[in-house]
Formats: sequence, structure tokens, C-alpha cells
Amino acid sequence: MKPRRIVELRSARIALVGTQLLVAVCAQAAGTAVAQTMERARVESDVELEYRVQGAGEPVVLVHAGLFAEWFQPLLDQPALAARYRVLSFHRVGYAGSSRVAGPVSIARQAAHVRALMRYLGIERAHVVGHSSGGNIALQLALDAPEQVQSLSILEPALSVGGGSDRMLATRQAAMAPIAEQFRAGNKAAAVDGFMRMVSGAAYRAPFEQALPGAFDRGVVDADTFFGQELPSIQQWQFARGDASRITQPVLAVLGEKSPEVSPIWNERQQLLLSWLPNVEGFILPGTTHLLHVQNPRGMAEALASFFARHPMTRAP
Repeated sequence: MKPRRIVELRSARIALVGTQLLVAVCAQAAGTAVAQTMERARVESDVELEYRVQGAGEPVVLVHAGLFAEWFQPLLDQPALAARYRVLSFHRVGYAGSSRVAGPVSIARQAAHVRALMRYLGIERAHVVGHSSGGNIALQLALDAPEQVQSLSILEPALSVGGGSDRMLATRQAAMAPIAEQFRAGNKAAAVDGFMRMVSGAAYRAPFEQALPGAFDRGVVDADTFFGQELPSIQQWQFARGDASRITQPVLAVLGEKSPEVSPIWNERQQLLLSWLPNVEGFILPGTTHLLHVQNPRGMAEALASFFARHPMTRAP
């Protein structure tokens, strides 16, 4: 072989190795959630959701919070859950690769999506875990289809506070005003950052990026869903004491240890759950704000597994 040809082949191999390394680095930066393959299920005539099922055992359904489709990723590899339960995680409508739709998407409609996804997968009944606005969806699911819910784990839901908290509500609305203005002005990254600072504290970014590298940028892509569809649906959703009294399943109400330092509204919401729900127990996750399982995945997984074990299904799934 001629020397020139040998040099060309070596250059091509070097370029190929360089490309492979670059792809690997980009995949790592994008986060493990993107790298893993997800299936798709049709839950409405024009809506498909991405989903993933891992493990074996009693079914557990994770309903993620707003802004970031990958909120629950840090939990998925935790032995306390992965070794004992069949865990269903999915991307809600408008997030990541799931379908996007025009117009409002109510909490009840999203609860119906969870029901449809469970039916699609042959899951008759499950332990349901909802974080933030996902907690609202989980509560609505328990109201609409109690036969499908074995237990509820509600992680700092986005509940409206009662009449005694007018000043707190006004303060929160005032804090939201500049965030909404940033979004309307097209500065989506600033709006996402402002919202996260409001709910999780000014120091949220470092632990968030460490646990979910690249997720912030993907959340900016999904900002239209969150600010344009999800926040209005949360504001319109009604959940009163009478509704709570109908939820008789065991409920684990989770509060981040440091969340009340960020805003008193988190403790207010926790106390509402503890006083309204007839079969509820509280749990404080150490060392966390609203990031919860992003900051302390092991503690959250172990608390959930312990709760599920105390309230097992009466028959095998």
C-alpha cells in the first residue's frame, strides 16, 4: 500500500474515533434520560405519550412535575425501587417527545391520560406518585378512578391555599409577575430560571444540573407548555375539603426539609393535606427543597418503598 494511502486511512480512523468521542460526550451532557429508548402509547386520538417501564413487582406510576420531563430520572436507578417494583415513568403531553396540542390541557384531562396509559399497559391498579403539578394530577386520578389507585404519594403539590393565606397568595402572585413578563417577552430561559428560584431557592441550579445535566435547556424548549398551558390549568383546578374526603387510599404527603425556608407556602400546602385527607401520613425528606428526589434520590426512594410495603396490594398485579 502506498504511503499516501496509509496516511489517509489513519486520518480517517482518527476522525472516526474523534466523532465517536464527541457523540459520547454529547450524549452524556444530554443526560441519561434522553439516551434511553422510550416507547410510545396513544392515550387520545391525537395524543401519544413517551413512556418507559422498568423492573418487576407491584406497579408504581410516576407523574412528573412541570417544566422538566426528566424530574424523576434520579429515582429510576435507586435499588429501593428498581429491585422491588415495576416502575412506569412517562412524559406528559407537551413535554419532550410526547405529543403537543393546542389550547388548554386541564388537570382532569391529564389524569385521563394516566388512566389510558395504565390501561394500555394492562396495569389495573398502581401506587401513584405525583410531584408538584404532577401531584395535582395524581389527586385528580384518585377522584376520577379510585379503583386504579392503590396508594398516593403526593410530593409538594401545587395546591391553592385557603382563605387565611390571602397575604401569602398576593405575595406569590407579585413574585410571578416579572417571571410571566419575561416569558411574554420571549426570554424563556430567564422565565424558567425565575420560576425555579421562586419554588426551589436561589441555589437550585448546581444540584439540579449535577443530577440532570442538560435538563434546564430542554426545559426551556418546553416552556410554552408550562407557562402557556400548565400554569393556567393549575389555576383553574379546584380541590376542596370535600374532594379530599373522598380519597380514602393511603396517602404519603412529602415535604422537603428546607422548602419552608424558600417559601412558607410549602408548609401551608403540607398542612392542608394533613388536615384534609382522611388516611394520610406526613414525611419530611432531609436536606431538600422542592427539588426533593433530585437532591436526595436515595432518601426519597427508600421512603416510597417503605410506604408501598406498608400498603401492599391485596392480590398480585
